[in-house]
Amino acid sequence: MNTHIRTTLPGPKAQTLIARDEAVTSPSYGRGYPFVMSHGHGTEVWDVDGNRFLDFVAGIAVCSTGHAHPKVVTAVQEAAAKFLHISSDYRHEEMTALAERIAAIAPVGEPAMSFLCQSGTEAVEGALKLARYVTGRPRFIGFLGGFHGRTFGSLSFTSSKYTQQQGFAPTLAGISHVPYPNSFRPLFAGDDQGAAVLDYLRTLFHRAVPPKEVAAILVEPIQGEGGYIVPPDGFLGNLRALCDEHGILLIFDEVQTGIGRTGKMFACEHWGVHPDILSSAKGLGSGLPIGAVIAKRSLMSKWKPGAHGNTFGGNPIACAAANATLDLVRGGLVDNAAKVGEYFMQHLRELQSGYPYIGEVRGKGLFIGMELIKTDGRKTAATALCDAVITRAFHNGLLLLPCGDSTVRFMPPLTVTTAEVDEALVLLRTSLDQALAKAP
Repeated sequence: MNTHIRTTLPGPKAQTLIARDEAVTSPSYGRGYPFVMSHGHGTEVWDVDGNRFLDFVAGIAVCSTGHAHPKVVTAVQEAAAKFLHISSDYRHEEMTALAERIAAIAPVGEPAMSFLCQSGTEAVEGALKLARYVTGRPRFIGFLGGFHGRTFGSLSFTSSKYTQQQGFAPTLAGISHVPYPNSFRPLFAGDDQGAAVLDYLRTLFHRAVPPKEVAAILVEPIQGEGGYIVPPDGFLGNLRALCDEHGILLIFDEVQTGIGRTGKMFACEHWGVHPDILSSAKGLGSGLPIGAVIAKRSLMSKWKPGAHGNTFGGNPIACAAANATLDLVRGGLVDNAAKVGEYFMQHLRELQSGYPYIGEVRGKGLFIGMELIKTDGRKTAATALCDAVITRAFHNGLLLLPCGDSTVRFMPPLTVTTAEVDEALVLLRTSLDQALAKAP
C-alpha cells in the first residue's frame, strides 16, 4: 500500500467539498475521480485530507514548470503588486516583453507577431478568423480525432468524441474532416498512412471541396485527445507542400504540445515544418489563463485595428507568469522534457513486454500515450481496462487521465525527475495488476 495515502478516497474533507460543489457547479465538467486539491509543489500534490499524489496530469499539460514554481510565483506577486489589469487598449512592459519572447521562438520560418488571449479555444478561434480574413476563403479542413476547444468555431473542428458536439448542432459550416494518420490503427491499405491520408485529401479536393475555397487546414502536429497519436515521418512536410500547392494556410494547434512539452519548444520542430499560424496556450502560463495566436508577420499585420480584440488579452499577471515560464523552459526544462521523456518511454516499453494488454507506447518528450487493448488479436480498444487503471492509479496515489478510446496519457510537469518517474512506474504497475485482477 502507498504510505502516502492515509485515508479512504475520497477522504472526509473531500467528501464534504464534493457535496457542496455538486449543488452549485455545472455538471458539464467531466470529473473522472474524486480528487480535491489542497496544494502542490513541483510534481507532488496533496488533497484536502493530507493524502499525497504524484501528478502526471499537470492540469492537462498546463503546469509546465510544476506546481507553484518559486520563480513563477515571484513574477506573479511582483506583477500583482503593480496593477492587475489595464485592458488590451493599452501597452505595458510584461505584454510587449512576452510578444518579443514569442517572436524569438515562433517556428513559422519568418518574422512573427502574436495576439494574446486567455485560453486554447480562443487561440484557435483567433487563428481561424485570421485565416479567413487574410485569404477571403470560406472553407476549412480538420482531422477526425482532433480536439481544438468547445467554443463554436473550435468546436466545429473538435471530433475526438461526439459528446462534445452532441446537442449543439449546427456548428460552423464549411468544415470537412479527414482521417488523421494512425499507423497503429490504420484506416487505409498500405504501410504509409500519411501518404494515404494525403491521397484522400487530394480526392476530396477533386470530388467535393474546391481547394481554392479552402482558407486553411487545422491540424495537431501530434494528436492529443484523439489518443496521443504521432504522425508518420513526412506527413506534416507533405501536408505543408499540399497547402502551398493550393494557396491554403497551414494552422498548427499546439495548445497541448507546445512550450517544451515534447522535448522541443513546439512539436512541429521535430519535423522542421513551419506553419503559417499557430495556436498556443496551456503550458504557456504555468497555470495562469493565457493563450496566443502566433502567425507570420506578413499575415497578422494585415489585421486592421478592431478586426480582432478582447478585454483581458495581455493581462499583466498572466503575462508575467508566461515570461517566467518561457525563461525556465528555454533555460533547461525543454531539455529535461526530452531527457526524462526518453527515460520514461524506455521503461514503459519494458513494462509493455510483460503486459500483452499494452498495445503501444508512443509519444515524444513528456507527451506520452500507452494504449491498452484486448488480447483478441484485433487490437480492440480496452476502454473499461483503461478507466480501471486510471481509477486504481488514483487510489494508489498517481494522477492520470485517458485519451482516445483506451489510451493512458502521461503529461507530468517538465520539471519531473527520473526518480519521480521510477515511483510513478511502480504505482502504474500496481494499478495495472489490480485492474487486470478484477477484469472480466
